Amino acid sequence: MATQGLPWITPGQYLEIERKADGKSEYIGGQMYAMSGVTLSHDRIVVNTLFNLLLHLRGGPCEVRSADFRVQIPAFGIYTYPDVSVMCGPPQCTDEVRDTFTNPCLIVEVLSDSTKNYDRGEKFRYYRSLPSFAEYLLLAQDEMRAERHVRQPDGTWVMREFLVATDKIELLSVGCAVILGDLYELVVFPSA
Repeated sequence: MATQGLPWITPGQYLEIERKADGKSEYIGGQMYAMSGVTLSHDRIVVNTLFNLLLHLRGGPCEVRSADFRVQIPAFGIYTYPDVSVMCGPPQCTDEVRDTFTNPCLIVEVLSDSTKNYDRGEKFRYYRSLPSFAEYLLLAQDEMRAERHVRQPDGTWVMREFLVATDKIELLSVGCAVILGDLYELVVFPSA
């Protein structure tokens, strides 16, 4: 989440405003929140992730989406833009415009200082309310580190951390694996 929101509006009003806007805003609790810009590292990680997922999932039943597609979380009345999302099977779109869907199985977020607590906490809680959502990959941008959360058959979540460039991250929800170092290609980390 980024900046101060506007007065309370309905989801319909949000979509009408958002679809005409130059920038992107999330919708939470009846308010719009303008999304902040991204860093070069953030963008490279997102592009690398999109590329790797597209490469591995090409020709299969799963589709990769960029942050230009909204995800609606009906249980909480939220609209948000994950950095990367994957859906397997036909997209469940919210209306005829087909720019908002409700059935991602994998969501990837790149963490920043301003969003990491939200991404790990409330936003993860919101995502977990989606029946299709089965896996969450969080990627740091200040170091090479990934956290993968996988929904278990009993509804609990198991987290595993990846820290070494050669680590293979099995993305069970979409049936492919990516190498941690490939997600961080050309990323320059701040000096310690």
